[in-house]
Amino acid sequence: MTKSYDHRVVLDGLTASITPGVVTGVVGENGCGKSTLLRLLAGTEEPDSGHVVAVATAGLAHLPQESTAPPSWTVQRVVDEALAEVRRLAHRLRELERSMTDAAEADLEALLAEHGEASTAFELRDGWSADARVERALAGLGLAGLDRSRPLGRLSGGQRSRLHLAALLAADAEVLLLDEPTNHLDDTAAGWLEQHLRSRRGTTVVVSHDREFLDRTAADLLEVGAGRATRYPGGYDAYRAAKTAERARAEQECAAWEEEVRRLRTTGDAVARQVAHDRPPRDGAKMLYDYRGGRVQDSLASRVRANAERLRRLEAAEVPLPPRPLRFTPPAGLHVRAGAHLVAEGVSVTGRLARTDVRVERSTRLLVSGVNGSGKSTLLDVLAGTLRPDTGSVRRHARAGLLRQDPPAPVPGQDVLRAFAAGRRGGADEHVHRLLSLGLFEREQLGVQVARLSTGGRRRLDLARLLADPHDVLLLDEPTNHLAPQLVEELEQAIAAFDGAVVVVSHDRRFRAGWTGDLLLLEPVPGSPGSVTTGCSPRA
Repeated sequence: MTKSYDHRVVLDGLTASITPGVVTGVVGENGCGKSTLLRLLAGTEEPDSGHVVAVATAGLAHLPQESTAPPSWTVQRVVDEALAEVRRLAHRLRELERSMTDAAEADLEALLAEHGEASTAFELRDGWSADARVERALAGLGLAGLDRSRPLGRLSGGQRSRLHLAALLAADAEVLLLDEPTNHLDDTAAGWLEQHLRSRRGTTVVVSHDREFLDRTAADLLEVGAGRATRYPGGYDAYRAAKTAERARAEQECAAWEEEVRRLRTTGDAVARQVAHDRPPRDGAKMLYDYRGGRVQDSLASRVRANAERLRRLEAAEVPLPPRPLRFTPPAGLHVRAGAHLVAEGVSVTGRLARTDVRVERSTRLLVSGVNGSGKSTLLDVLAGTLRPDTGSVRRHARAGLLRQDPPAPVPGQDVLRAFAAGRRGGADEHVHRLLSLGLFEREQLGVQVARLSTGGRRRLDLARLLADPHDVLLLDEPTNHLAPQLVEELEQAIAAFDGAVVVVSHDRRFRAGWTGDLLLLEPVPGSPGSVTTGCSPRA
């Protein structure tokens, strides 16, 4: 398949097959066409060329990242829409049964045949258990007891996402196409979804950045990149091992290319400097000497030309070195005195953050946790100085860099390079070199307007700015959000290698499982200004 948008090729001759009866994970860099692939498989969009063959006797269902259901719809309306095909089959079966009661013998055979087909389709969808599945899915995703008459406009974004997922799962289509289904799921709900997908009979294709989810559910992974698809058998850990091996091979190939170029250049120089004879001709042998010398010179010249041609071809087929792993610029102030970099005492923000104490030193590794609404992002804003607390104070003795959970609104007309260079010293060539050296953008992307980037693309831009500047303290709010799994692995290694303080907010289960620093648990914020004091507690 080939698919373009506004003359930008997203998928270029992609050919892939989906293994039936298992979960296939789809991974790749931001903007590579993963969601586009799901829409093409679902039939909601058509490819510019190529075709899709989908065999789904018991139906196909697609969960996009963002629902288009109007806010006036009720919870029950969402459920009914998802179960529409099951309801239609049930209604048709009842009609056929009534018709067969009074049918003439000539019509009975046709009615029986249609009834058999409808009954088979209904049983494949397990239609008799549809309503019970709705209740189980709602409970499993944390929506038990949700008022069915409640309009979508009165639900939070997370509740709406979980409702659409629950309704889709309850419909029990043979083929499920899920785009980031673990967004807005807590650990319990994510665990329930994993168990459900592992036990279902049908085929599932899921786009996800959730490494733990992919490793627990996927039988193989399909990596989309450069418009094409590559299959990796096994879950996420198997994929990670395969990518590590690929990088090692790429580095070896690059090293071999560099060595061969060096050898040819050295050999070429030596041959060019070589002389035919190192002693003068004898009297009477000058003609023979000139003859032999000319032949030697012709041979040497031929060797020089052949060597130069091999070198030219080799340089034209340069083997690129894989981008260097991400690394944060070393701390800005190794001169900063020992002791606290940041001290927050009794800080609170009305309705958003209960009274909190935090002390950040150079060696601090702090993971901030708490339920939604407990003020995790607010605390990072207070520590960074972008938000003034209503109570308490913050003392800063070092430079802090903040990575926000969501990228800011782009400046109209600003391209990637200008956004990266904003507020920085140096010329355009310096900015280009620095940005490309991070491996987060290709050269042809530097002139793309930020407004045209995906959320993940804008996230990479924010990350690039943070990586390029020196900081003593990193304040990272959901740093793994919107990033491809392989880039997340590099980011984790960069955080671990950073020679400064780190304060992180993260719901990423694998990130939290590997955390070796301290934990800070924030209490839920009550309706009125809170007076709960929280603090650092060492990891058990």
